[in-house]
Amino acid sequence: MLKYSLIENRLTERPDDYYAQIYVSSRMDKEAIITRMINKGTLLTRTDIIAAINSYEETIIEVLTEGSTVTTPLFNTSFSISGVFEGPMDTFDRNRHKLHINVSKGTLLRDTQKNIKFEKMSTSSPLPQIQEVKDSVSHLVNEILTPGGVAQIYGHNLKIEGEDPACGLWFISEDGTETKAEIVIENKPSRVIVVIPYLAAGEYRIKIATQFANGVKLLKTPKVFVYPKSLSVR
Repeated sequence: MLKYSLIENRLTERPDDYYAQIYVSSRMDKEAIITRMINKGTLLTRTDIIAAINSYEETIIEVLTEGSTVTTPLFNTSFSISGVFEGPMDTFDRNRHKLHINVSKGTLLRDTQKNIKFEKMSTSSPLPQIQEVKDSVSHLVNEILTPGGVAQIYGHNLKIEGEDPACGLWFISEDGTETKAEIVIENKPSRVIVVIPYLAAGEYRIKIATQFANGVKLLKTPKVFVYPKSLSVR
């Protein structure tokens, strides 16, 4: 079973452009393959298997060194040379030319490719997370908002970025009215500091909407987090 998830392609402007991210379940080297062969049951000892595989590998290298190609159910080889030759009398020069041993899928790998089953996994860019809100005037945490004062918001992935009008830090009143913090003093992933607008008395929740993705490219649509705790304006 090959596991994969879909990741937003932030290199394009299309909102529906995603690519597949493959998750490899394990990486098997030669020793791990030999161990699996033994565990499946065989009359051969580990020493026998190692000797046979080593001989197989050495023989393939020998054949390639002689200038021959190899065709097996697993893979096929071919040769190519890159670099410019200066006229018909020129010869191979390792300073100007390079030999390539090319490997392509054999019939067994091509058939296996058709038979692999897939399992889609869910994934998404991390949401902003508010952990606490400190009011600079009262010095209280997760309790009070002082209009005209400063609110320090701590958490993860908080940095406000993006041209979408929804991006920003908003104060949501009990009737659903949203007031944006127009003055941002500090804007970091772990801390955002804003001047609290002149809000009417009541209970408010804080919302952060951002296209920040902790990388070069922004998200195409904002991620939104609403702090579940209510804070009072008195």
